[in-house]
Amino acid sequence: MIKKVLIVFCVLFSFNYTHLVDASTKNREEYEKLGKVFWDVDLEEKFIALTFDDGPHPAYTPQILDVLLKHQAKATFFVMGAHAKKYPDIIKRQAVEGHEIGNHTFNHIYHQKNSDQLKDELDHTKKAIHEITGKKTNLFRPVGGIYNDLIIHTAIENGYDVIMWSWHQDTKDWKSPSVNNIVNHVTSNVQPGDIVLLHDAGGNRSQTVKALDEILTVLKEEGYQFVTVSELIKISHTKYK
Repeated sequence: MIKKVLIVFCVLFSFNYTHLVDASTKNREEYEKLGKVFWDVDLEEKFIALTFDDGPHPAYTPQILDVLLKHQAKATFFVMGAHAKKYPDIIKRQAVEGHEIGNHTFNHIYHQKNSDQLKDELDHTKKAIHEITGKKTNLFRPVGGIYNDLIIHTAIENGYDVIMWSWHQDTKDWKSPSVNNIVNHVTSNVQPGDIVLLHDAGGNRSQTVKALDEILTVLKEEGYQFVTVSELIKISHTKYK
């Protein structure tokens, strides 16, 4: 009996230890060395990537697409699989208009319990995007920007680049700040190679829509060009590697 208890204890301890090891977090520099995790890129030329999380939304995403079309700017949308299946026509429009679509999991679960759960979330969203657009995605943005060894390595092992955002370009538009606050945050902190975080769903995004129009107007006058995340990485690799 004692032997059986010890065996069960050892198994449970081994599982918990493995889970803790998998969920440990390294500093940003260690993950960047993998060449598959990006917060931004080193550039001298004025290229940046605008990214939108949590969509698509039936009202705000089309409005954002209208603004991007008006300014002939490209963006990357990190979509939730559940929303993509609900609003496939918006996903199709994103693809047709030359925007990039990334994976933001299926159900937006903040704390992934294990690698299998995250893989399942990624697979379901990848399938939804492919069924709607005929295209595959290899970009993943962790929910809430939460990252650790489990999340990073699971994503990479399943063929994804992990895309974070420039630490100085978190607009926090999910808190519904004023239009001026969003605009000033992006335009006063902008640097070549930035990846800007915005949201097209998850709440009232009317401020984001209005701010986007002003951001594009101001930064275009300063000579900035707006490309997808993959294009931004490619430009960096082409020029400096």
